[in-house]
Amino acid sequence: MVSLLEGEGLFNDVTAIVLYHVAIAAAVTGTFSWPGALTELVLSAVVAVVVGLALGWVGGRLMEWLGDATLRVGVSLLVPFVSYALADELRGSGVLAVLTTSFYLSERMADADDVLGRFASTTFWQVVDTLVVGVAFGLIGLELHAVFGTVHGQVGEVLWWSAAVVGVVVLVRLVWLLPAAWLAKKTRGPGHEDTEIPLSWRETVVMWWSGMRGVASVALALAIPLQTESGQAFPQRPIIVFIAFAVILTTLIVQGMSLPWLVNRLGVKADTAAERALERRLATEAAKAAKRRLREINEAEELPEEVLEALKRRLMDMNVRLSPEAADEERREAYEQRVRRLKLLRRVQGEMMSAARQAVLEARRDPNTDPAIISRILRQLDARSLR
Repeated sequence: MVSLLEGEGLFNDVTAIVLYHVAIAAAVTGTFSWPGALTELVLSAVVAVVVGLALGWVGGRLMEWLGDATLRVGVSLLVPFVSYALADELRGSGVLAVLTTSFYLSERMADADDVLGRFASTTFWQVVDTLVVGVAFGLIGLELHAVFGTVHGQVGEVLWWSAAVVGVVVLVRLVWLLPAAWLAKKTRGPGHEDTEIPLSWRETVVMWWSGMRGVASVALALAIPLQTESGQAFPQRPIIVFIAFAVILTTLIVQGMSLPWLVNRLGVKADTAAERALERRLATEAAKAAKRRLREINEAEELPEEVLEALKRRLMDMNVRLSPEAADEERREAYEQRVRRLKLLRRVQGEMMSAARQAVLEARRDPNTDPAIISRILRQLDARSLR
């Protein structure tokens, strides 16, 4: 259900933003044509996908050429901006282009050995996501302050319209999901009984109540132009912004805060048995792949017996760590003993490395010490601690 909601969010955001551009253009110019709007929608999507794939390919080649994790993360930040700007310049959907570029890079640039790159990328984008969300919702307060001053004297009318729009937004989602769930159940063919599609009424209710509005809606509300092409004020802009913020805050606060209670009340839970079975299967496949590669290396290089035994023991530990239920009792006990020894070793080694880093940091106070050398030694100690 989480995967469906995330995918639905991406698709809905792209669709809404493209429609939003069409509506804004009609309001700004004062003209609207159904054939023109449909042509613009199709052209916008085609241009966006072409630009997104092209920039994804270019970004992928560039990231392969750079190699360094820091530079790769930098490229992952810059390429979407270029993709958006180029698609927008060619009258395509910048958001759809960015989405296409991101999907391409995430699919084609998955390097199993780029451990440090994944750590750096995950941390960087978590920070960016937090800052973007914080800034976006911080702007709500600034904009609402101005909007309240503009709608003064018609607050009652604006609140009534806000309530009506919130009701439509919430109810339309339910009206759409009920027949969609029924249709999915009817069209599910034989052999797909275990497909994870929310088909029961309980799951449908949870999907319905999960339709919160967030950062994309904030951005669209704030991006409404101040004037039309004729120089006049954009019609009813303060009221539109107020209603948009009312929808965002109501769905986030009311639906968001009550969603955990609703999930528990309806008894909607994950299939833990299926999850454990998948974990065991993946752990088994990973262990088989590692064991097969170890056998190939041993046949080619004839590893020393003590090295081969150590690697086999580590392989067994990895399998138990990935899926404890897949190992027998004796192996689990042996693994737990080694884990206890390893924790002791890591604790003592961690204190030793901490003392070493502290000594290097204190060397900064010496004016005769080259700071570049200090940074290089500290980076080596940090990398050792990470390993």
